[in-house]
Amino acid sequence: MGHMVRIGRLAARAWAHAAVGAALLGAGLAAAVAAEPESVDLELVLAVDVSGSIDQEEAALQRRGYVAALQDERVVNAIKTGFHGRIGVTYFEWAGIHHRRTVADWTTIGDTASARAFADWIAAQSISAGAWTSISGAIDYALQRFADSPYKSRRRVLDISGDGPNNNGPYVIEWRDRALAQGITINGLPIINERPSRWGLPPFIDLDLYFEDCVIGGRGAFIVVAESFDDFASAIRRKLIMEIADMPPSRDGRIIPARTHTRERNRAGPRPPCDAGERERFQRRLDP
Repeated sequence: MGHMVRIGRLAARAWAHAAVGAALLGAGLAAAVAAEPESVDLELVLAVDVSGSIDQEEAALQRRGYVAALQDERVVNAIKTGFHGRIGVTYFEWAGIHHRRTVADWTTIGDTASARAFADWIAAQSISAGAWTSISGAIDYALQRFADSPYKSRRRVLDISGDGPNNNGPYVIEWRDRALAQGITINGLPIINERPSRWGLPPFIDLDLYFEDCVIGGRGAFIVVAESFDDFASAIRRKLIMEIADMPPSRDGRIIPARTHTRERNRAGPRPPCDAGERERFQRRLDP
């Protein structure tokens, strides 16, 4: 009889352990389901230049350009036409290698209300400019942003705008190639104008060629050229629509002019090297 009682107790304990195990397994499965990343059509990182060559007026124009483009119904309609009808997007501003600031964290945009809320948040934040221009640092930070993404998608795109070449931090092609190795597409929005910087330095006229050769890459990569900061809003709107809708670039396959593209200008001489910014910085130190 005592033997039967012990067997009963052992069986009860076994059943109890099994029940606890089943409960833990169920909780684990529930947690896994809860942690399942949200599916979106595109993970988009917007990296915006606020380096020393951009003054406060230009930085404000650039910010307003993004805000206007993100709220544009044409952009929202492009989002809605996707398989999931939504994208994941984050926005950060960058300058030198140590100046990277997330202005708006990862957010789902799938309709007019969510697009407007994201744009309004960006518009309400302060602008903090920094010295130097580190496109390589921006790409490095973007890779961290992608690693922190709460989404899953078939496409990941880094959208870099800027008005000058890399002149701080690692060489840009090193970090560009790291991003491409992870399957990330880098598109560019070079801002070309003839205004000197706030320190009196001349503009980098061949920035479109520099972006084409040294910054962008990956499947379907392209640039849209903004001929001035005033032209920025229409340029970024067109660029966002192309990225979201996964439209192939037109004309030569990579260059999409915003108005009159600088390639149409009569430019003599070789294309700028990928260390052009570093060379300029070194030359300025020799001949201030």
